Amino acid sequence: MRTTINKADLVDIRDVQVDSNLSRDERISEYKKQIKDPNHYKCCGITVTAKHPKNGATFEECLRSMAL
Repeated sequence: MRTTINKADLVDIRDVQVDSNLSRDERISEYKKQIKDPNHYKCCGITVTAKHPKNGATFEECLRSMAL
């Protein structure tokens, strides 16, 4: 199943700013709130689509490991 992405609606990851004083869970929540769709975003004008293997780590698990 293919989803149509409106590139004009994508958030540029460079505009996402998360307070490092928040707890890890609050940082993750704030990031997800700002980026809107963590699997589709822009960086330097390039559309990024994140794909994950079916049996691999979830996005949240990967994000948690980076937020440690």
